[in-house]
Amino acid sequence: MPMHPITDKAEVAIDFPDKYYSGVFGRDCSFEARAENDGVLIRLVRGGSDKRAAAIHLHHFLLAGILEDLARSLGEREPIDTVHREPLLDAARSFAAALERAATPTK
Repeated sequence: MPMHPITDKAEVAIDFPDKYYSGVFGRDCSFEARAENDGVLIRLVRGGSDKRAAAIHLHHFLLAGILEDLARSLGEREPIDTVHREPLLDAARSFAAALERAATPTK
């Protein structure tokens, strides 16, 4: 799967009892997101002298729970502005269409 440029920003933080790690991935970074047999992989990469990478693998049931929580929290707040809402709607529709196609049995 090819890497894509990050057009906005991502922040990652991991808080262990004795250590704290955080990193920002901005416009000079890239990402990949792909479906795997048991879930999805999201990887953020920063090159150059401040090289870093973050990856998270979410199994399907966990991703479904996260999407449900996001939907509920969006319903409980003021609507997101159009500049951000439209790309999110387009991506959500593409995601739903891909899931529907995957559910169609092949012969």
